[in-house]
Amino acid sequence: MIVGTQFTGTVNPNTTHRWYTFNWPASWDVVWTVVSTSPRPGAPQVDWDVAVERASAADITYWITIRNVTSQPVNIEARYAIMNA
Repeated sequence: MIVGTQFTGTVNPNTTHRWYTFNWPASWDVVWTVVSTSPRPGAPQVDWDVAVERASAADITYWITIRNVTSQPVNIEARYAIMNA
């Protein structure tokens, strides 16, 4: 398994932001997670969703939508795990 951070960013209070990352080999099984790097105990801070575009016969584009469910800005990391590389 290969793991890493694809990007970092900030999501403003009560808003949604969408990122994309492209040219991932279609043969890879990739799992995406989004982690807050802004410590605030007591409740969830982000919700995320991943959509997949088959950009070509060989490549995939991932569209990662991240929603900040708090009234404070939240710093995030979008992390990946390639399960079959």
